[in-house]
Amino acid sequence: MESLTPSTREWTRETGETAMLEKRDLWSAMKRGFRGRCPRCGEGKLFRAFLKVDNNCSVCGLDFTPHRADDLPAYLVIVIVGHLVVPTALIVETDFSPPVWLQLAIYLPLTLILSLLLLQPVKGAIVGLQWALRMHGFDDNPPEGIPPV
Repeated sequence: MESLTPSTREWTRETGETAMLEKRDLWSAMKRGFRGRCPRCGEGKLFRAFLKVDNNCSVCGLDFTPHRADDLPAYLVIVIVGHLVVPTALIVETDFSPPVWLQLAIYLPLTLILSLLLLQPVKGAIVGLQWALRMHGFDDNPPEGIPPV
């Protein structure tokens, strides 16, 4: 299990100088989110329902409410599944030329199942990405004068 990284000195907006901030590793946060775990500690659950992000982590208390995944996970799933199903369909069509009803009986359920299986992990990875990059409300020191989204 990965442990929390120690605080390091990083530049902040408000002071224009370096300050002690929590170091956030992008790939670890995205992997933890992909597994449906808290991007900070990797132990608490990220989702309370299929696509409903929990309000906070039950282990470390990280507030998940500022996330703004919106439609990006769905767009990414469409791209990923499309890149898997379309080449497969083209290869099968050119090599074997099965009847249309058989192709529809295979590719439609395959597309639906792959989409449903990937939607939650991709959304978790997006929330992890937002946390690691301090996007939206995940920043400890947000800039002044900009209202929250």
